[in-house]
Amino acid sequence: MAMFTTLRIGCKLASAVVLVLTLAQEAGAAGATDFYSGRTLTVLVGHSVGGGYDLYARMLARFLGRHIPGQPGVIVQNMPGAGGLRLTNYLYSVAPKDGSVIATFSRSIPILPLLAPPASFDAAKLSWLGSMSGDTSLCLTSGKSAIRTWQDMLSKPVVMGGQSFGADSDIYARLYKNVLHAQIKLVSGYPGTNDITLAMERGEVDGICGLSWGTLKIAHPDWLRDGSVNFLLQAALKKDPELADVPLALDIVDDPEHKQILYLHFAPQAMGRPFAAPPGIPAERKAALVQAFDDTMQDGEFRAQAAREKMEIDPMAGRDIDALLNRLYTTPAGVVAKAASAISD
Repeated sequence: MAMFTTLRIGCKLASAVVLVLTLAQEAGAAGATDFYSGRTLTVLVGHSVGGGYDLYARMLARFLGRHIPGQPGVIVQNMPGAGGLRLTNYLYSVAPKDGSVIATFSRSIPILPLLAPPASFDAAKLSWLGSMSGDTSLCLTSGKSAIRTWQDMLSKPVVMGGQSFGADSDIYARLYKNVLHAQIKLVSGYPGTNDITLAMERGEVDGICGLSWGTLKIAHPDWLRDGSVNFLLQAALKKDPELADVPLALDIVDDPEHKQILYLHFAPQAMGRPFAAPPGIPAERKAALVQAFDDTMQDGEFRAQAAREKMEIDPMAGRDIDALLNRLYTTPAGVVAKAASAISD
């Protein structure tokens, strides 16, 4: 009899816990609905208009609002500077922490505090929503350049365009120069990748290291059609099937330590199009934004539109970004020091 009494009490307790959790979820949803109804959500982009991060942000903005409780309007604003580092610092320290602002910036920036401390932000404390797709970064030159292969880069001087310290264009150019011994001269300071590609066309630079394969297919399909650029090297953890003839950086090094250095820099490619909100936003609003991001990624109309615009959608959940960063931040200190040195001047 005592056993049955215990079971009844246990069942009642479990039911009570479920009820409390349900009521809490409903209260959170209601709170998020009240907040977002009639409001505008701002998506900040840490790069110039027309680049890959901008194009992905604008695609997300077209569909995200319908999946957020209260269905707020969604606008996109560009805040270029320092390869996205300016925006990241703003998001972390200055942006409203009420769930009204989210942002996207260079995938390489979340590991900068590891490589170049002290930093003005803690990547682990950002409210990660997820990534729209992984990506592969390419090192390429204009068809007008005398540098046509990776072997050319090892034997002839080549001028590559860059943005600033935190941008893929600068990180990979320095990495290939300092670790793989490419004869790269980096000309930095361009506002965005569009400006660098224009500089390529004008002959100011030979090319760029760190242009996303996804961006190239969307913004420069004529390059593929006309064969007007030379693909020299790809940066990722594995070779992209569409780039079978382009060497993978990890495949051309034998030294285990050099491989570890490259791995640390290439791992963020898995979160190629990341989105985050500031730290410390109300829990119910963070949950609403994370769920809305996940739901948007599965939205049939969104998927169809992305396919029409040749945008790859291969999402990574916010919790998986957290897990990836946790792994990278446990990299041995000796490897981190050498990886940091590899992207210094």
